[in-house]
Amino acid sequence: MRKPSASTLASLAAVGVVAAGTVITALLNPSRPPNLLDVLLPLVASVATLVRLRFPVTALIVVALCVAVYYPWGRLDGPLLVLAFVALYTAADLGHLAAAVATGGTLLLAMGLGESGGTRHVDDSMFVAIGGWVVAAVAFGGVTRTRRAYLLEAERRAADAEHSKEEEARRRASEERLRIARELHDVLGHNISMINVQAAAALHGLKKRPEEAERALRTIKDTSKETLRELRTTLGVLRQVDEGAPTAPADSLARMDALVAASGLTVRTELAGPLDALPTEVDLAAARIIREALTNVSRHSGAAEARLSAACRDGELVVRVEDDGPGVTYDGGSGFGLQGMRERATALGGTLEAGPRPEGGFRVVARLPIEGAR
Repeated sequence: MRKPSASTLASLAAVGVVAAGTVITALLNPSRPPNLLDVLLPLVASVATLVRLRFPVTALIVVALCVAVYYPWGRLDGPLLVLAFVALYTAADLGHLAAAVATGGTLLLAMGLGESGGTRHVDDSMFVAIGGWVVAAVAFGGVTRTRRAYLLEAERRAADAEHSKEEEARRRASEERLRIARELHDVLGHNISMINVQAAAALHGLKKRPEEAERALRTIKDTSKETLRELRTTLGVLRQVDEGAPTAPADSLARMDALVAASGLTVRTELAGPLDALPTEVDLAAARIIREALTNVSRHSGAAEARLSAACRDGELVVRVEDDGPGVTYDGGSGFGLQGMRERATALGGTLEAGPRPEGGFRVVARLPIEGAR
């Protein structure tokens, strides 16, 4: 069963107050028997109050007319004004501020001037009090409408900001895929060119120098194997390839200086081990992880300096990027930047850890196996 709304409950409460007040006033004043207006006008005003949300201006006018007639000509002087306050508030709250102000002013004028049998039914002090309540009802309705409009605008801006954030995340993911496509283009182009050269050498020396042909065929076998491994590794991450994107040299630990310079940061670098003899896929993955990690430091951490270390030990390459900035870039792994780095490491059978440092700042640690990649 559907529960009544707060507005419906408020309407019923106001009507109940008027009905109870009318009955109590009649019982306390037995010498003033009620006339037809004492019953008819509260009934009409109550019905108008119950439908005020659908017809706010019409309900306001009906209630105001009932009140304007009731107090000069009724005998009980019950609390019918309560319904007028409710109608004034509703009209202002629903955007009919001009109608509420005009009706409230007219109602006050009618009550201030209204007389019956030469007797004024509203004295000066009561008139001032009623005027204050009328002003308060209209003002409160206007304030609630303004606040509701402000909250709706705030929600709209929050939704737009969230949409912009999602668009930015998708854009960065697309850029990441395009970079992977360019890397794939460079690696495959180099390896296929080598295969073509070695195949030509093998054909040329197959009869005259079979030992050289054998070496060329072995080189072709090893190169094709490496190419297929690179395809499996990269296509596990790549989702979209833009064929119109210009090609560029693939990132590599051999071009560490270019990676550091692109970040715009001051980077303290520590390198250990034979980094120039790494398998192609490990070299590419490590370079891309370093680039993305330094980009995160530059964009999000607020640090001007970072620490980078890359070392080969125990059959794996360990890459570590740290900063001590006040910003927090860790998002639980849901961001496309961290997701791309993690997918690169996982595709090689490695791991990637990212999170805030206990002493402050942020840390990214990637462990990429070397032996299994050869």
